[in-house]
Amino acid sequence: MASYTLLLVHHTPSPGVESLRESMIEALGQEGLEDISVTCVPALGATASHVLEADAICLLTPANIGYMSGALKHFFDQIYYPCLDATKSVPYGVVVHGNDDTTGAVKSIEKIAGALQWKQAQPAVEIIGDVGASEREQAGEAAAGVAASLLL
Repeated sequence: MASYTLLLVHHTPSPGVESLRESMIEALGQEGLEDISVTCVPALGATASHVLEADAICLLTPANIGYMSGALKHFFDQIYYPCLDATKSVPYGVVVHGNDDTTGAVKSIEKIAGALQWKQAQPAVEIIGDVGASEREQAGEAAAGVAASLLL
């Protein structure tokens, strides 16, 4: 039985971002991470209960017009006050895909996570343009890194 739970909150409206989610899930199943169970929930369905039950959080979103997706912002709006005091120091990581820029999306996510006092376990992964094998590998490594931070 797993000792830790990692919550993957995602908004995957495109095939490219969906392939990043699949790579993250695959990486979380690798050898050495057997003590980590994964709960994967779309951003519009993720609740404060999901966050409160998690030991770590990975976020995956497209960058839309220089900001995180509306679905991920909705997630933060729903969980902010119920999780504000209860989830301090939870490790998190984020993967953002954009066609031309991810800066604003990453900055806004880091600002909200900072207000929640979450601990960034991995640098944000910013993917611009087409999603290929290298980008999928980066996303997987980010998720595995967040999971591994629980085992330290």
